[in-house]
Amino acid sequence: MEVFGIMGAMPDEVEQLCAQLDGVEIIPFAGVEYHMGYLGDKQVVVCCAGMGKANAAATTQVLIGKFGAQRIIFSGIAGNMSSKIGIGDVVVGKTVVYHDAQDDMIAKSAPFTAQFPGDETLVQAALDACKSLGVTALAGKIATGDQFVGDSATKAAIAAKVNPDCVEMEGAAVAQIAAKNQVPCVILRAMSDNADEEGHERLVVKDFSISEYVTTATQIVCSMLKSL
Repeated sequence: MEVFGIMGAMPDEVEQLCAQLDGVEIIPFAGVEYHMGYLGDKQVVVCCAGMGKANAAATTQVLIGKFGAQRIIFSGIAGNMSSKIGIGDVVVGKTVVYHDAQDDMIAKSAPFTAQFPGDETLVQAALDACKSLGVTALAGKIATGDQFVGDSATKAAIAAKVNPDCVEMEGAAVAQIAAKNQVPCVILRAMSDNADEEGHERLVVKDFSISEYVTTATQIVCSMLKSL
């Protein structure tokens, strides 16, 4: 049976999915708890990788190498960088890039690129799921870096460098390791803020609950799995 690896960066991003699993077995490994079970008739391993590129890359490799994940779905929140969508809407990663890396050096080793396309089947499944749920979605570019973007100057610099539709801290690392292992992957991001001072105040200073946006992402993943 095909195994789906489903990831988030924060506990809130995976708790709702974990609560829906049947036949759960929790396996701790290298600081991460891997929840093995079933969503409907699909075998899944759900985990919270932790924030940032190193955590994301390491956990992706464990999902593939130890748990045999044959498709990877990363679901979480992001800062909106696009005028085409708003808070609560979703970006499906058609392309995922780094905004803080030396691309020519990244591309010197497998998979020999610094731009990572989302798997076409998974991207379409995500878009179809969004449509069925009445969620506004955009198949676009996601930019990854090891910082929370919460000021206008940093946002403008990233926009000038890679012109993404949203910004976050894990997606490109997940996509890079998945591509290195030739495992299909897609990154899903629900917009929780606008990657500016207001977003920093709301999410970092006030530690605002992200459950509303996570509920959207969780519904999308469940709908995707039913169709795949």
